[in-house]
Amino acid sequence: MSLVPAASPATTRIGWIGTGVMGRAMCSHLLEGGYKVTVSTRSAPKAAPLLEAGALWAATPADVASTSDIVFTMVGYPADVREVTMGDHGIFAGAHDDVVVVDMSTSEPALALEIGAAAQRRHLQALDAPVTGGDVGAKNAALSIMVGGPLDTFEAVLPCLSLMGSTVVRHGGHGSGQHAKMTNQILIANNMVGVCEGLLYAYRASLDLEKVLSSVASGGGGSWSLANLAPRMMAGNMDPGFFVNHFVKDMGIALDEARRMHLALPGLALANQLYVALQAQGGGLLGTQALVRALASLSNIDWDDR
Repeated sequence: MSLVPAASPATTRIGWIGTGVMGRAMCSHLLEGGYKVTVSTRSAPKAAPLLEAGALWAATPADVASTSDIVFTMVGYPADVREVTMGDHGIFAGAHDDVVVVDMSTSEPALALEIGAAAQRRHLQALDAPVTGGDVGAKNAALSIMVGGPLDTFEAVLPCLSLMGSTVVRHGGHGSGQHAKMTNQILIANNMVGVCEGLLYAYRASLDLEKVLSSVASGGGGSWSLANLAPRMMAGNMDPGFFVNHFVKDMGIALDEARRMHLALPGLALANQLYVALQAQGGGLLGTQALVRALASLSNIDWDDR
């Protein structure tokens, strides 16, 4: 397998699969960077802004791969990752030698290892490169990107990744990017419980939530979730920057990995159950900040009518 040259708008053809809440914004940065991009997604209307900006359309991931040098995927669940990469009409079915497959979805470390091995057998190359930073980070090209896979492949794709993220770190071989993302999700899960409980405490104590936020956001209790999601909670804005359903999926992956490693993570298990409660209340398609509703209900508080 030959080494892949460093990506360049003049020579590198990009494929993109998945144009959801974050994927569409991420892909747009590659178009703005001058790359020729071919797009495919299950919901064609979601790709319309990219097509208007100059992207080309392909009917299947295989069709995308047949005209691309690097193919990025940003889809919802591990089953989706498997389908768009190794399915009958997936990337592997249409790719020529040395195509690089970069999965930016949050998925299972074991699946990243499987894709890496399958790619090598087909004379392809693969990276797992999940991201964090939410819809705001995607729109502002300020994501943190956690990468697993061969060093030379990482270096070849780095010019593209740098257009989407302000922090790009390779953590090791295949699967290590996904393990880094699980670390991130564990931190967020526990922090989100604290953010919600803090706001609920301040509300029940009859404090002005805006004043409380201005007091604590820059102190030891500050966090990305507090700065970015607490204002949405306070405004009653539960639109998804990241879906509850997807976060529950991520926590499930992390808990499965923890069990495999004989690692007890009680905080994560609690956060997972609270988010499952939010799903049961019909909140699966809301943003993760909607957790405040589920926690508020435990104390007989109607958060939206406070």
